[in-house]
Amino acid sequence: MSVFEYVRATVVSWRVNNQEQLFVSKQSVFDGKRPIRGGIPIVFPQFGPSNSGPQHGFARICRWELKKPPERLPTGDVEAMFQLLDNEYTRTMWNYPFSLTYRLILREKELHFNISVYNPGAETLSCNLLLHTYFKVPDVRRCQITGMRGCTYIDKTRENTLFQEHRDVVTIAEWTDRVYQNTPLEHIITNVVSGRKMRIQKYNFVDTVVWNPWLDKAKEIPDFGEEEFPNMVCVESGHVTSPIVLPPGTVFEASQILQVM
Repeated sequence: MSVFEYVRATVVSWRVNNQEQLFVSKQSVFDGKRPIRGGIPIVFPQFGPSNSGPQHGFARICRWELKKPPERLPTGDVEAMFQLLDNEYTRTMWNYPFSLTYRLILREKELHFNISVYNPGAETLSCNLLLHTYFKVPDVRRCQITGMRGCTYIDKTRENTLFQEHRDVVTIAEWTDRVYQNTPLEHIITNVVSGRKMRIQKYNFVDTVVWNPWLDKAKEIPDFGEEEFPNMVCVESGHVTSPIVLPPGTVFEASQILQVM
């Protein structure tokens, strides 16, 4: 049995066999003005700070249209669809027409995201896109993340210096904020809820961000409890180190499948 809940197109809960798979901070604010600290917020149109809008873009604080309410299909899967179009608010920060659509499919032990960006305008668009997934874990120090060996990464804890990953598995024992580039199509996180594994499969998301604020950085985040850092890890599928370039009339499509193993 698999169930999900969402707030303004951010998935805030995904339970498999009644066990929560996603982390949401107890101090997260659900006022519609700030992004939710947890779940799976959508980062668009830019990753990181911006001169003209909020960090990580406006998509995660906008009100999306529910194009298709959650519906059980004949296969037993549950499907829902959301859409965000440019409006007066988005154009104050990013003056381009766009259509951002994503489809959620819930299966027995899987959560599928199919997301597309369409450029209906006359100018070429350049943007970033990322699924900022917060996984719930019993103890992040016991987790291992596969699929990074040989990849270069930008280490944001060390002045954005570029390094190469030589480990077979990535482990976390300190403040970690890395953007791994040209990552493979699959990662596995060990020791998630109940000691199980989580498989991440992705298409057209060329980068993978790994983040945990650890204690000192957690203290600096107002909507994050400083004691919560051991119980989460962000492993984020995205297209962020190089921009998505969309000529007029074209569409970019990407997807992610999360599977409890």
